[in-house]
Parts: sequence; structure tokens; C-alpha cells
Amino acid sequence: MARTRHFKKTYQEKKPSRFFFKIFRLFFFLGIAGFVFAAGLFLYYAKDLPRPQDFSEVAFAQPTRLYDRTGEVLLYEIHGEERREPISLSEVPSFLPQAIIATEDQRFYSHYGVDLKGVARAVLYNLKILAPAQGASTISQQLVRTVLLTREQTIERKMRELILTLELERRYSKDEILELYLNQIPWGANAYGVGAASSLYFGKLAKDLSLEEAALLAAMIKAPTYYSPYGAHQEELLNRKNFVLNRMKDLGFLFPEQTEEAKAQDLSFADPAANIRAPHFVLQALDLLLAEYGEEFLRENGLRVLTTLDWRLQEAAQGAIDGFAKRNELFQAYNAALVALDPSTGEILALVGSKDWYGKAAPEGCVSGKDCLFDPKVNVAMYLQGRQPGSAFKPFVYATAFEKGASDETIVEDAETNFGIWGDEEYIPQNYDERFRGPVTLRQALAQSLNVPSVKVLLELAGLKDSIERAKELGITTLKDSSQYGPSLVLGGGEVHLLDMVAAYGVFASEGKKTYPQSILQIQDTKGRPLKENTSSAIQIMDPKIAILVTSILSDNEARAPVFGLYSKLLVPGYGVAAKTGTTQEYRDAWTLGYTSELAAGVWVGNNNNAAMKKAPGATVAAPIWNQFMTEALPLLTP
Repeated sequence: MARTRHFKKTYQEKKPSRFFFKIFRLFFFLGIAGFVFAAGLFLYYAKDLPRPQDFSEVAFAQPTRLYDRTGEVLLYEIHGEERREPISLSEVPSFLPQAIIATEDQRFYSHYGVDLKGVARAVLYNLKILAPAQGASTISQQLVRTVLLTREQTIERKMRELILTLELERRYSKDEILELYLNQIPWGANAYGVGAASSLYFGKLAKDLSLEEAALLAAMIKAPTYYSPYGAHQEELLNRKNFVLNRMKDLGFLFPEQTEEAKAQDLSFADPAANIRAPHFVLQALDLLLAEYGEEFLRENGLRVLTTLDWRLQEAAQGAIDGFAKRNELFQAYNAALVALDPSTGEILALVGSKDWYGKAAPEGCVSGKDCLFDPKVNVAMYLQGRQPGSAFKPFVYATAFEKGASDETIVEDAETNFGIWGDEEYIPQNYDERFRGPVTLRQALAQSLNVPSVKVLLELAGLKDSIERAKELGITTLKDSSQYGPSLVLGGGEVHLLDMVAAYGVFASEGKKTYPQSILQIQDTKGRPLKENTSSAIQIMDPKIAILVTSILSDNEARAPVFGLYSKLLVPGYGVAAKTGTTQEYRDAWTLGYTSELAAGVWVGNNNNAAMKKAPGATVAAPIWNQFMTEALPLLTP
């Protein structure tokens, strides 16, 4: 009996133990089954998934970008359907990733790709228990969804997103993920990545963004189209920008005073239509690139093109043109162009092909640029039909005479002269002031731009045909058939282009060495490796003594003073500048060209349709523009 009681007691003691053992075994097998099920589910959804390393392997189409000679000023980019400008995390100001983290994923550096707290908050918000805060998607999830997956709202896509996110976090560091995010997410208007976005919306590199600009870009991520700076919700965008700044303050990224100061700053956005700097120059450079590489290659292969343009000089050139535009309209001169280059290399440093590219279009009634008084899109400096240079052509003729043995002390007679029948009538030229001075030296004749002596130099000392050939050798490309020209050639009877004239004057500036105009310094691939470099060199085509003599005359302020005065716009105080004006008959074209050893520049003023101006000689409408440019540009080039 006692044994029976003992057995019951033992059985009762063991019964709870067996029960808990069975429960444990059940949960153990359920755990194993759950693990197997989860592993199977993982393998099922993971099959055929793109790999996270695809982020670094995929070759996105990248635009070709044209920069000024420093590589700092972006002039233009040729992009396809997607605008991209990959940058490293080290190239952006620290407050940009801080703004994005504060807004999109404040626990980015502490979670493993999935923010469980964020998910819980999102669920509670959907149940209307909590107020809205950040979304549940982390930066890593957004990156995976944007680059590797679709945006369909299905359980399968969510599972794949989760799996890829965990794998992404395993393979990459947080900074690497953040850099990928900055380069891949859409920012609206076909801009992908912060590099393209900062260029599009602010016209600057990402490294130059201000705090308020960075906050605004972070604000756009939630809905780039809705929050577009060019759309109907700009006020909402600015409010969200302030929300981003507040979040940054709350998380300790900003001091309160920084936050309020950034909120108070006015923001200006780049004109979406004005996405090109130095447009006439850029389009000319593009012609060269398109001819060599083709448009498709340029759109997709991300070339980095360093042009010859000096942005400082380009701004000075545009400022000089703009500064006298209204004044020149008083003389019925409605257009102007300016070209400047380095005489020793031929590199084009500034080019304004026509005034006011971004201003009003061609006047009403114009069919094309050549039919208008002014058309901003026509490159007068290079592509408009040739224009007569007036007396600006004279140095080429005098140089030819000097090469044949004449000197600056050679005497010619300045007197009314009948040069016989040329064409259908007698040729009896007059001086600009309708005065004659008797015997004058060639120095006086060229410095004072006397017409009658210059015709005599052409016909008696230089020779018409030889003068034409010499002008061609110097770089004038528009003089074809020498039989078409007569004694008026020395007064500008042949048509020329402004760029050619500046390049030809550059030969005098470089003591007889000729260089061809260049607009591209170097072409690099996406890794910065040079593909092509400007290797052109100067060619000695004139005796240095002849070039120096021409320069001596054109820079002789006392010799030209009887006509131009001692304080004309051909004088640049502090610099030994050689200069020459030109004016055509009936005042259809006005020119000023001049140079130092560092810089050659020329200005044309007139009307696209060749309409006459109102008694506007080169010294009146072109020289002031040239003088202002040279006065601003030369100190920038002087060590």
C-alpha cells in the first residue's frame, strides 16, 4: 500500500516534467519548421534577384560635360533621357547627407537596413494612434527599391526588398550606401543623383551648395515632381525645406541660430531654359566634338571636356557688350560681338557671338538672323556672312610692304589722287576727315589710318596680289579669288570674320608666329584619363622684326594722336597695347582690334542685315567696348 502511494506520488511529480518537455519539443520542432520555412521562403524570393553588387557594376549612361579651362565652371552638358553626375560622398558638404538622414532615416547609422521602430511607428500611424513622422522605408530600402526593383505594392516585392536590403547592408558600409543613394535616387526632371540635381536647380556643383539649398533638395526627395521648384507647389516646397531644417536642429546637426538664418535666406533657382553658359562658344566647340565622336557617344559616355574658355574673361566680355548695348542703339547699331584669344597658343579665351542670348528673340518680321537688325542666336563672330573690316585690314598690307623693303620712315604723299578706273568708275578715295596732309611717313599713315597713303602703299609698295596672299597666310579664310578685289581692299573691301581677324592680329602679337584658333584643351573619359589633348604649336610665318614694327606703330599713341587724340579709347593706361579701328563705307560695320603679347581681342558692331548705322565709326561704337574689356581682362592675366 505504501508502495502504491509512492508510485502515485512519483508519477504525479514526473507528469508536469513530461508535459513541459512535450511543450518544449513542440516549440523546438515548430522553430525548426519555421526556420526551414523561412529559409525556403528566402530562397524562393531570392531566386533571380539582382545582386547588390550590381550597384557598382552597372554602367549608367552619363552625359558629356563641357567646362571652362579650370574645370570648375560647367558650361554645358549633353545628356540623354537621364541626367547623371556621379560624385563621391567626400565631394558634398556635410550638411547635405545630414539633411537627408534627418528627413528620410534618422537611425540610418544604427539599424541593419530595416528600422523596426520606424515600421512600428508607421503601423501605429496607419491605425491613427500616432502622429505622422518619418516613413518606414530606410535609406537602404529606398535605394534597393529605386535601383533594383519596381515600385509595385505586393507582398512578393516587399519580401524581395527586405532580402536585398539585408544583403546590401552586409556587403557595403553605411557611407558607401549613402554615397550610392546620393548618386541614384531621382530628383525630378530626369535628374538622378544630387550632382545632376544641384546643377539643374541651382546651376552649381554639389560641393558648392549652401545649407538652405541642401535642405531644399532633401525636401524634394519625398515627391520630386510635386515639390518641383518650377511647379505650382513652390510654397509647399519652401515649407518642407523649413521642416528639414527643423529636423536637423532637433537631431543636433544645427544650432538654433543656424536654423533660423538658413530659413531666412532667399533662394533663387537656375533658369531651366538657360542651361548653357557662353552659348556661342559652346555651340562652336560642340560642332567639333560631334564631328569627331557623334551625338550618341557624347550623350552616353560621360566625357569631360576642358575647353579653352577663361570664364573670368568671358564675364568681362559679356559685361562690356551689355554695358554699351543701349548706348549704341542711339547710333542705330543693334548688335555686337567680341572675340579674345591667347596669341601664343590660339586658345579662345572669350567669345560673345551676339549680344543678349537670353534676351528677346529676333524682332518681329525676321525670317532668319541675316534678315534682322539683331538676332541673339546668330554667331556673328564666326558664322554670319563675312563683313567688311574697313581700315582694320590695313596692318596686313603695311606688313607686306615692310617685308618688301619699306620702313616706317618711308614717305608717301597724302594728296587727292585718281587711281584710275576700277570696276565701272574712277577710284578717288578720301580720308576720313576729308583732309590731306602732304608727305607723311608710313608710321603716321598707319597710326592715323589715312586712306589715300594706304592705297598707295597697297598698289606701289606691297602689291595687291601679295597683300591678299599675306592676309590668307595670317589667317583670313574668306578671301578666295584675288581677281575680285581692287585698291579698296586696303580700306576693307574684302569680307572677313571677326575670329579670323583676331587670330591674324595675334600673329603680330606673337612676333610673327601663327597659331590656329582652338576651343578645346583636353578631353577626358569618366575616370579622368586623357583621351585627347591640344598639341597644336605655333608656326613662324613672318620675320619677327616685321611683326614688332607693326606692333610699334599700332601702339604709338603720339603718332595716332592727330586723328584720335591723346586719350582715345585705344589707350589702356598701364599697358603697351597695340590697337586699330575700322569703319566701312556708309557705316555698315565698325571694328576695333588690339593686342598685347598675352591677349588679342576684337570687337565688331553693326546690324545683322547689313543696315547702315548713324555715322558710327569704330572709334565711337566699338572702341569703348574693346577698351572696357581690355581694361578688365589684362590685370587678370598679368602675374
